[in-house]
Amino acid sequence: MTARPPLRAAAAGIIIASLAVLVLAADQFTKFLAIALLPSEQPVQILGDALVFYLIRNPGAAFSLGEGVTWVFTIALAAVAIAIIVISRRVHSRAWAILLGLLLGGVLGNLTDRLFREPGFPVGHVVDFISTPWMMPAIYNVADIFIVTMMIGVALLVLIGLRFDGTRERAAETPATADGEATPVGTGTDRDAAFPVGNPDVGAPPTASDADESRRD
Repeated sequence: MTARPPLRAAAAGIIIASLAVLVLAADQFTKFLAIALLPSEQPVQILGDALVFYLIRNPGAAFSLGEGVTWVFTIALAAVAIAIIVISRRVHSRAWAILLGLLLGGVLGNLTDRLFREPGFPVGHVVDFISTPWMMPAIYNVADIFIVTMMIGVALLVLIGLRFDGTRERAAETPATADGEATPVGTGTDRDAAFPVGNPDVGAPPTASDADESRRD
């Protein structure tokens, strides 16, 4: 099987942008439905205690951290979004394009809340409504799901050594000597084993004196 050719920069950009838009749309649409249909700060059991909808507006991060410095989270989200856009110009890997596109969509979903929701720019509160108490006490949203899962995916790609250009980091295939130079085949002890020196019992070529002795015999 032949390896897939690397993506062109334009194709990678289209994948990243398309997935980001889809995730952003899904996040904002589910938040719209949550605001329209759910009572504020009242639990609505969907699958018993396994899945509960609980609508809140979060000024901080998970677990209500940093509620007084909402603008810091806005700057952080904007910085991550810009970093992904800059990195996307170097991406020629399908896996990286997919992960970065989904991650960018999640970041933009929460950044949109920070910029445009009450109490106003740039300290808007993020709409959270998904609660899974058996897994974590935090209340989150669709954007958070993509951010967390894609960050795990990014860590896995880094762990297996997949670069943005689609190549992999591989150890050198040639064995190295102590000084870092490769040992060529058939040198050193290998040559000595193949052609022993000074041992007439192991295939040594006849000498002139051996020929004279055989004629005398």
